[in-house]
Formats: sequence, structure tokens, C-alpha cells
Amino acid sequence: MAQITSKIYVDADACPVKEEIYRVAERYNLPVYLVSNSFMRVPRDQEVFFIKVEDGPDVADDWIADTAQQGDVVITQDIPLAHRCLQNSVRVLSPKGKEFDDASIGMALATRDLKEDLRSFGEMTGGPKPFSAKDRSTFLQSLDRVLVSLRK
Repeated sequence: MAQITSKIYVDADACPVKEEIYRVAERYNLPVYLVSNSFMRVPRDQEVFFIKVEDGPDVADDWIADTAQQGDVVITQDIPLAHRCLQNSVRVLSPKGKEFDDASIGMALATRDLKEDLRSFGEMTGGPKPFSAKDRSTFLQSLDRVLVSLRK
């Protein structure tokens, strides 16, 4: 099997699976880039890098979309960022383990826009469901599957 030369980029501000990412990255000996506009701690004993970007809308997203390349993996909940990364042949996972691809991103963008419109009219309240242990497990399985597929 070929060695993985991928990098993992994390839209880190609200990412609930950072510890899981560190574990998998260590197993595959991959670098992790946490991108955020606010400081966060990173493990010192691994190849985990913190990239602090300037404050502003989409600055972290722009950095990730401009840096990630084919064969890399991006972890994000941000649907427009996922779309931009897919256009560069980057693999994209949500923290709940859903892999975005060319077939699913259009529906994800449309759903996001619809929900945004409904919220602007006061039709929707509340946020996403709480993050569960099952979500963590699904994410771990999905990240492992993506990294194995990149080895081939």
C-alpha cells in the first residue's frame, strides 16, 4: 500500500472532534492544521500546528480553501467551505462523520440556504441536536475510511 502524504485541516473554532482527529492523525503519522481566529491549545507531542488567522468573516475558511490540496482532508461543518474544498479535489468530512462529495454538496447547500431563509423569517428556532457518543464513533470510522482510501 502507498504511504499517505495527506494533511488534515480543521475548521477549528467549533470543532467538537479535535481529540479524535489527533488520535487518528497520530496513528497514520499525519500533520494536523487547526485553523482559527482565536487561540487554542494543541498537543506538543504530535505534529499538530495552530494557524491563527485574522478576525473577519470567512478568513479561516479562505485560508483552508486556498491551502488544502488534492489528497488532503478537511474537517468542517461549514457547507460553503466544503463546497470550495471539493472543487479542489479535497476530501471533506463533517464532525459527525458525513463525507461531502460532488453528489451530496448541492443538496447540502440548498438545505443550508433554505434553513437560513426560514430563520430570517422567524420560522426556525433552536440549533443542532447535541453532539453524541454515536456521532464521535461515526466520525472516527469515517475519517479512518477516508484515510485508508487515500492510501490506495
